[in-house]
Amino acid sequence: MSFAFGIGIGTRNQKQEWLEVYYQQPIHDPDSTLVGIVRDNIEGLGEGNAAVDADANQLQTLADRLEEAGYADLGALADQASESSLPVVVTLLDTDAEASSTPEVYLKLHLLSHRLVKPHGVNLKGIFPLLPNLAWTNEGAIDLEELPQRQLQARAAGRVLEVKAVDKFPPMTDYVVPKGVRIADTARVRLGAYVGEGTTVMHEGFINFNAGTEGKSMIEGRISAGVVVGQGSDLGGGSSTMGTLSGGGNIIISLGENCLLGANAGIGIPLGDRCTVEAGLYVTAGTKVRVLDDNGELVQSVKARDMAGQSDLLFRRNSETGAVECRTNKTAITLNEELHANN
Repeated sequence: MSFAFGIGIGTRNQKQEWLEVYYQQPIHDPDSTLVGIVRDNIEGLGEGNAAVDADANQLQTLADRLEEAGYADLGALADQASESSLPVVVTLLDTDAEASSTPEVYLKLHLLSHRLVKPHGVNLKGIFPLLPNLAWTNEGAIDLEELPQRQLQARAAGRVLEVKAVDKFPPMTDYVVPKGVRIADTARVRLGAYVGEGTTVMHEGFINFNAGTEGKSMIEGRISAGVVVGQGSDLGGGSSTMGTLSGGGNIIISLGENCLLGANAGIGIPLGDRCTVEAGLYVTAGTKVRVLDDNGELVQSVKARDMAGQSDLLFRRNSETGAVECRTNKTAITLNEELHANN
């Protein structure tokens, strides 16, 4: 059994280096029959992981063989790709080994955003050198060295070339729009994000790659790389979660189900279900926390890392002393059904 397969249409620069690839129908765990057909009809796809250019004749032959074997959707995709004016790449990954090319990285990011694998379910080690920093424009991805000439050409033709971002990652919605989501500002969700069905991402919400939500959630804060937010949780405006790339070390930060991260609050530890962090309070691993019983009496003082992963916790700051306190959370968060509807 192989790990992943995709037929991609992409962009190259003038040096014929891959800039980005769009996979309309990525396949996770393709069956052996499909893999055999692809290897038999696309030259250069031997054992192991590979991404090879495919010309119109190869793609048309592949389309015919796929149709004959009962893979109608993939056959239609190969047929349409054979008529593409942009370069086409066929990528087949036998294993989830570290990527060695830009098309391989893009296939893995597509697997996440298509909800075929969950965050941390795919090997993304070493991807940054394989993702060129690009100008993402209204005319597609452009190599930064080629941007001035393209801008001049556009002006001379009476157009304005709009540069929407300069980044290694494109907006997810330029490649896939998952079923049942609302995203107010699409530039704030990167390709490689996993956005669960029922999620609403408001204008100030942000979801990084290899991170996301497992279901119905309201996101008005930041979900950093590697962070997963559980079903029914709410990230208030200006809130944030510390990612492994921004100070979280090797700890995987997560938020369980039915949690509330208040406005301008944040966490640097994983939390279980039904937890609340009050507005404006940032709880990091080293935060000193006074643990109180149901009567408000001090039980012990610990560092927040000692409470990682626990459920039913309410973190707040004492308005008189400034001390961070934690009590059992008596209230579960219930998302407003009408506000969060995505149909």
